[in-house]
Amino acid sequence: MTHPERHRTEHIGWLRAAVLGANDGLISTSSLVVGVAAAQAARDPVLLAAVAGLVSGALSMAAGEYVSVSSQADTEQADLGRERGELATSPELERAELAGIYVERGLTSELAGQVADQLMAHDALGAHARDELGMSEVTRARPIQAALSSAAAFATGAALPVLLVLLLPLSVLTPAVVGSSLVLLVVLGSLAARLGGAPMLRGAARVAFWGAVAMASTALVGRLFGTVTA
Repeated sequence: MTHPERHRTEHIGWLRAAVLGANDGLISTSSLVVGVAAAQAARDPVLLAAVAGLVSGALSMAAGEYVSVSSQADTEQADLGRERGELATSPELERAELAGIYVERGLTSELAGQVADQLMAHDALGAHARDELGMSEVTRARPIQAALSSAAAFATGAALPVLLVLLLPLSVLTPAVVGSSLVLLVVLGSLAARLGGAPMLRGAARVAFWGAVAMASTALVGRLFGTVTA
């Protein structure tokens, strides 16, 4: 009898990209709104900055994730290619190498040899990828998935300040953006910590802290270098 098990490592790939994208979208776009609003009193420049931040940020996140994860995928493919060549030219050495790994994990030499023989007969490259290189289906690089999830998450996070610029009067825009952004950052930080098995309070606090620092800094820049009109 077997029973299904779900492990937190299953979430690593998409969770990292989604949380990073949503946090970045919310913090950066809210900071733009707060900074531009502190510099002048017209709605159009604030809205333009918010929309431009959403579009450029989403594309930047997608490109960055794609390039980064593609580099990881290239490295994985290079290592697999090397293992494939070694299996073709030196199968006995590769079998001994695999058996040595199992001995280090606690098997007897005889049993390790039997395990290595059976695994190599079933899927030699897969056995070496998993046990020698540490690769698995759960953690392997997926560039397109990472790029799309990052772009979507960034746009989702950035949507809140854009909507607030559209819906709220400018007189209450800055406190509304700051307050709602901090609340959502606490939620995102807590959710990420819970899914990752980390303390929720610590995860929420660090995200909210750096979000507050970013918004305060851009507001200060806008106040110091902008032209405020009545």
